Amino acid sequence: MNDFIAIENIQAVLDRKILLPTVVMWNRLEGRPRTKNFLRALRAEVRDPLWMLCKQWQTGEFKGDDAGSPIFAKVHMATTELTKYQPGNATVKDFDKSAPLEAIVEQRPLPFVGQQHILSLDIRLLMGRQWLKYLQSAGLSALKPQYIQHENYRIAEPDLASRSDAFLTAHPAVWQSFSAMANRAMDGANLYFYLIADTQNHAYDDITLANEGAKAIIDGLANKFVQWYEKLFYQPGKEQNDAWLAQQMEYQFAVSAPQENAEKVMVAEEYYQGRLDWYNLDIDPSHNSLSDYSDGMNNTENTGESDVAGSITMSFLPTAIQFEGMPNTRWWTFEEGKTNFGDIKPDTTDINKLLLMEFGLIYANDWFLVPFQLPVGSIATVKGLAVTNVFGERIWVRASGSGSDEDWQRWAMYNLSVKGNDNVRADTSLVLLPTVSKVQEGKPIDDLRFIRDEVANMVWGIEKNIPLATGRSKPGSEAGRELFNRLESILDSEIEGGLVVPEIPEPSAAIRYQLMQGVPENWIPMIPIHLDHNNHEIQLQRASMPRIILGDPNPPEKIKPRTVLLRQGLNEQPPQPYFLHEEEVPRAGIQVTQAYQRTRWNNGRVYCWLGVKKQTGRGEGSSGLAFDQIKSTKQRLRRALRLPAK
Repeated sequence: MNDFIAIENIQAVLDRKILLPTVVMWNRLEGRPRTKNFLRALRAEVRDPLWMLCKQWQTGEFKGDDAGSPIFAKVHMATTELTKYQPGNATVKDFDKSAPLEAIVEQRPLPFVGQQHILSLDIRLLMGRQWLKYLQSAGLSALKPQYIQHENYRIAEPDLASRSDAFLTAHPAVWQSFSAMANRAMDGANLYFYLIADTQNHAYDDITLANEGAKAIIDGLANKFVQWYEKLFYQPGKEQNDAWLAQQMEYQFAVSAPQENAEKVMVAEEYYQGRLDWYNLDIDPSHNSLSDYSDGMNNTENTGESDVAGSITMSFLPTAIQFEGMPNTRWWTFEEGKTNFGDIKPDTTDINKLLLMEFGLIYANDWFLVPFQLPVGSIATVKGLAVTNVFGERIWVRASGSGSDEDWQRWAMYNLSVKGNDNVRADTSLVLLPTVSKVQEGKPIDDLRFIRDEVANMVWGIEKNIPLATGRSKPGSEAGRELFNRLESILDSEIEGGLVVPEIPEPSAAIRYQLMQGVPENWIPMIPIHLDHNNHEIQLQRASMPRIILGDPNPPEKIKPRTVLLRQGLNEQPPQPYFLHEEEVPRAGIQVTQAYQRTRWNNGRVYCWLGVKKQTGRGEGSSGLAFDQIKSTKQRLRRALRLPAK
């Protein structure tokens, strides 16, 4: 018998094939046209069914496996909802789902008062125009001149000769805006603050009315005016409800949900990225209730908590996952090209991109979708999932990432981390926070940079951009020069005969001794101090540099910061010091910006608030501050010096 047809010792042939393997299957088919025209080759014409069967055999389509597609699934899921919220160390409150969580956490009070001058003139004018519109709609337009000229509500024109108004007259744009609006517009913010300060205050106080019946009308307009403003900007009602921690330059909050006769507490101890989602939270198993964070005090508000914990069992048909650009497994089907996997260029450290490519190209058709709808603010935990395949086999599927939380071989992408190093069970729940996918962010009104100056051995708070009284911002270095020049001009007008600067005699030596070097006015020193009752740890305290103008007979004034973030405590009575944790300023420094945010919630309402974001800086810097230097006499002497002082 022919040896090519019948093989006497099949075992020997198989053993030889193992030693010398041959290619018996192809995974790629390419047309090889014999002409220059590729048109016919790209048609993939089907002429012989046997040829097509051979190609299917070559590509392995006839090779079977034991995998079966799921046709039926049953899931048991435990659900609960967030019911409590605590900003920082403040009072525990009801969790509010009527607003996006970003607005609730990031909300900051709008700046209306600066250093010896007002801020946010644009918002003040907006509020004033709204109040005057209310008066006109109620037929009380005759009262407009009284409100415009009222001592508390009028826009005063800056005094060029006043030192306290130098912050306004130093900048031409600010001076022009105040001069244009003086005695022509109304400050609506002062009216709002007067109304909410005391329930006994009325908008018609110190206003001459034609009849007593107008008081009831004005009271109704005042309530409408307060509601309009509080709906226009989302702000904390009380300062203690602010989640911003100035000493750490970040937000801190906690939420909880009832679960198994206790509470599931989740904390966000370091939120500063500007994008809030589930990964900002950590499970805290050391507390059974959110009220435990209140320093042992019973300051929890009446939450009116309802029974939101429960379980759901559902049966459904699994659906194969589909997404745009998904590679098709059939030979004659082409993708739409919306997702170009060939254009993805991941680095060796881009694990997320590599996982996405592997999922899309290799395992995309191995995943099935189980639809499950939950309201926002919910926590879902899959207790069990039973899947039945086409062979009638019923398979119990465990949650990915389950097991011990300290198991180094455990891997999960979308699970919350558990605080601590205890060997506890890993948390496999899914948190659906009431957040938005897109937030519009305005230009920063505050831009603050903290850098380490190794030459001067100090930390500086550089006010890159400062808020002006008009509501706009300006570079801090430029604003500092304009303010210094304006104060120098005012001093020159105050001194009889003008400001006289002592003449420096022509030096006869080639070198001179300089006690210290000056620094720009927008550089605020952060000096290190010891913690109370601790001689090893330090923290940074805000300090001041005196503004020295040569020829000024008055004592030097301390230069105060002009950014809202760095003026923490200065507007209080009496002014309070500001401390910053030393570890919050790494070697690379940090950049902290404050800007207006805007988004639209699921009910269609627009929310606007003032939020802060922190980023990594650009490295160390140098202020030029130096002591005991030998300089050449040819260098120009500075006209004004600033000396360090606490």
